[in-house]
Amino acid sequence: MAEKAGLLAPHHYDDDAVDADSDHEIHSDEDSEHGRNTLELAEQDRELLREDEEREELLVGSSQQGPWKKMFNRKKGDGKKARQLEKRERRSSNRRRRREEESELMYEMEEGGQVSTAESRSSSESDLQRIGELHGEKKARRRLRFGRLAIHFAIILLFLVLLFGAYKATTETRPKNALLALSNGTTIFAPTTILISLDGFRADFLKRGLTPTLNAFVQEGVSPLYMLPSFPSVTFPNHYTMVTGLYPESHGIVGNTFWDPEIKEEFYYTHPDSMQPKWWGGEPLWVTAENQGMRTAVHMWPGSEAHIAGVEPSHLDKYNGTEELDLKVQRIFELIDLPGPDSAQAMMDKPRPQLIAAYVPNVDADGHKYGPNSTEIKQTIQNVDTMLADIFEGLTARNLTNIVNVVVVSDHGMATTDTTRLIQLEDLIDTELVEHTDGWPLFGLRPKTLDRLEDMYKQLKKAAETNPYYDVYLRDEDMPERYHFSKHPRIAPLWIVPKAGWAIVQKHEFDLAQALKDGTVYHPRGLHGYDHEHPLMRAIFVARGPAFPHKAGSRVEVFQNIEVYNIICDSIGVEPIANNGTLRLPLKPVGLHSDPKAPIADVPDDLPADAASAASKAHSPSSVPTPVEQPTLPILKSSSVPVPVASKPPPSPSMPPSPSKPSAAPSQAAEPSPSATPADDEKPHTLAGWWEWLSGKLDDAKDWAQGLVDKNHSK
Repeated sequence: MAEKAGLLAPHHYDDDAVDADSDHEIHSDEDSEHGRNTLELAEQDRELLREDEEREELLVGSSQQGPWKKMFNRKKGDGKKARQLEKRERRSSNRRRRREEESELMYEMEEGGQVSTAESRSSSESDLQRIGELHGEKKARRRLRFGRLAIHFAIILLFLVLLFGAYKATTETRPKNALLALSNGTTIFAPTTILISLDGFRADFLKRGLTPTLNAFVQEGVSPLYMLPSFPSVTFPNHYTMVTGLYPESHGIVGNTFWDPEIKEEFYYTHPDSMQPKWWGGEPLWVTAENQGMRTAVHMWPGSEAHIAGVEPSHLDKYNGTEELDLKVQRIFELIDLPGPDSAQAMMDKPRPQLIAAYVPNVDADGHKYGPNSTEIKQTIQNVDTMLADIFEGLTARNLTNIVNVVVVSDHGMATTDTTRLIQLEDLIDTELVEHTDGWPLFGLRPKTLDRLEDMYKQLKKAAETNPYYDVYLRDEDMPERYHFSKHPRIAPLWIVPKAGWAIVQKHEFDLAQALKDGTVYHPRGLHGYDHEHPLMRAIFVARGPAFPHKAGSRVEVFQNIEVYNIICDSIGVEPIANNGTLRLPLKPVGLHSDPKAPIADVPDDLPADAASAASKAHSPSSVPTPVEQPTLPILKSSSVPVPVASKPPPSPSMPPSPSKPSAAPSQAAEPSPSATPADDEKPHTLAGWWEWLSGKLDDAKDWAQGLVDKNHSK
């Protein structure tokens, strides 16, 4: 059989013959070779797809890390399982499709018997084309997926940009420390501040053992050792500075009286004409708050009746210099007890104010009348401290201690005056050259003609060489920069600024030579208006409440009262307008008042009254009836004009009368003279002097008896 098979082999009878089986095997081998190449290519494509999928998983996984994780995968477990299932289905589908294609190819090969090389090559190319199309679809899907991812990212980024813009817009119209509404258990209180001014309360009054409430308030709140007033240290300029944040040269109230060269009118603080908006520059607290939709209440604050900017406080109390302190307390709580702005009752009536600014003139009035070291002022200081105690007790009873802010300030201090510390203006300059005088106890001089200004300045400087108790300044040349008192036309071009405790007087109001001769006592017994940095002019600032989140008894650096406006605005959540202040809440304490190494405010030396003046009392019925015995009245109640005294309006303790034309005095009588200051036990030689001497003795006896009673009680 082997031989037979060999004989039948084609090469035995025809070298060129080709065996059919052999030909079939050749084609089969070629087809097998082509089949293996296709499978290898498919496997290679599958590997590429797996690598792409793994790369995609890495990219998606990394994109889901960090702050974006929650954005792309809110439910981590569900998302991961879904992706894995999708991948598995995709792989299974690809495998099924490839198997089907391979099966079809094998079937065709089996059915057709032999498949030509061209057909096999065509089939392989077709398979490659299909695989390429699949790969292209995969890339397209991947690009689409990344495109969607980029769109989502862009949307999120845009949302964050809009969110940040809204936040910035909100913070630009709201103080950084804007407070939330708080509840006292009965009602909701929006941020609320009570601002109380104690006119004339000198900082070292806290050292006299007369103010337990205020001293406890210092230990509970935040405060500097003292607050500096602004120059000149008188009532109207400083009260308006505290509520505007502007220096007097900026807001235009440059004194209690002054001449305006542009409108050719005089501002006199007690006259009804002073309550016209034309005098008042800047924007006070109540206008700022009302313009921003916040209700305010002003109780007698200087300038509040002037209709400034055409905006009125929601609640306005006109000045009444005779109002008792307990009525002020009652009025504050009438305002505090009003319904809140969001209540239905408030819609029918004026709602509760978030700012209450109250003015208390008592210490200033009695300081002028009796002097800052008198027995009377001690009692007044105690009375004011009691008033504050009543306010704090009322807040505690309403559970408002930690809900309502309380800020207590003063506008300036006070210095003791004396007849021996007076300077006669006529001894310094020819008053015939003067057209207007501004201010008091300092004097601003306006010459009748500007060409005489330099001569007047030289004349005053020469007189100052022998009298060291005053300084002379030209507004536009040598006015101290720290005064911030030169950039307004209402400021007179020439100024005489006496030292603390001294005063300048004109003969028509007080003849110094005659007073020294007959022992006449000078009134007022206390004055201010001097260099605002002098220790006797120091004021106070003490604050407590939710807007002041400081340790109890916190101490901050000394600051000037231009800062009060910003602080109060921040405490109630309104945005202050541009001003000279720079402090903002929260304040930055530098320690506690109780720290062992904390600085202690010194008690300044207040020059005493001379012997003759000490023996007399300011309220003596025989005292020379000078108009300045009246308490300081920053605003007259209603529209009444001051009652004339000796055919002229009464000058206030803070302001001089209108200038007159007395004859110049050739001699200088400002220096103390031993012959003009008799000893306490020396009997005067005039009727007025006799009565003053007797009154002094009776008061001394009264004090001795009171001391004896107190001593017996202490036993």
